[in-house]
Amino acid sequence: MIDTHCHLDASRFDPDRSEVLARAWAAGLHGILVPGVGPENWEPLREMSRSEPRLQIGLGIHPQMLPHLPPEEDELHLERLDALLGLGGVIAVGECGLDGPSAAGAPMERQVAVLRRHLELARKHGLPVLMHCFRAHPALIDLLKSEPLPEAGILMHSYGGGVDLARFYIQKGCHFSFAGPVTWAEARKPLDALRVIPPERLMVETDAPDQAPTPHRGQRSEPGYLPRIIEGMARVLGEPVEVLAQRTTENARRFFREAFPTPSL
Repeated sequence: MIDTHCHLDASRFDPDRSEVLARAWAAGLHGILVPGVGPENWEPLREMSRSEPRLQIGLGIHPQMLPHLPPEEDELHLERLDALLGLGGVIAVGECGLDGPSAAGAPMERQVAVLRRHLELARKHGLPVLMHCFRAHPALIDLLKSEPLPEAGILMHSYGGGVDLARFYIQKGCHFSFAGPVTWAEARKPLDALRVIPPERLMVETDAPDQAPTPHRGQRSEPGYLPRIIEGMARVLGEPVEVLAQRTTENARRFFREAFPTPSL
């Protein structure tokens, strides 16, 4: 199994990060993608991935970080991101995207401009995009209608939109990753969407330390909980857990161009 989105560098893992990883490997994970969310964590992430090949990274600016960054420095940060992507060792651009609740501190116009530059960098460096979109789908749809998509693709992270939105993103060639909410009792929209997504476009994630699956909801999530999420998805799709685990792993390996090491038999 491959966790395609886990904030392993979050401070909530500082007390026991090595134990969290040990539990993840014991649970059957073969890879974890750790997305960067802002300029200050890019270098630490690069160091993290150098020390453990099962940990791969993305680099980007999360829209929730923009209210904390001076707008006049956006281009400086993006130029530095361009330079870091050029060094290699990064398998995705992001986490980046649009966030409705953050618009009070970072107007949507600024968020769209920064995301447009992330898409440009993804095209330039031949990398896929880890896309965050929360309560901002109309703005994202408008952007994707006018902006060339990266050839390497877009992964809709922790997808929570409904079927109609999913159909638009499917038509645009996007892939989809689901997290803990698919196991929550009130989940409806993501489950409806899950049923219409082409099997070859489906991946799985924990988004740890957030969005813990049932029965850990409300606690800190961790990558070792990934099997619970796959079990929840398998129930909805009416598939054996092992089949879905294998397919989502193969999809992740293909989407990220075999960046994760294949376990030896």
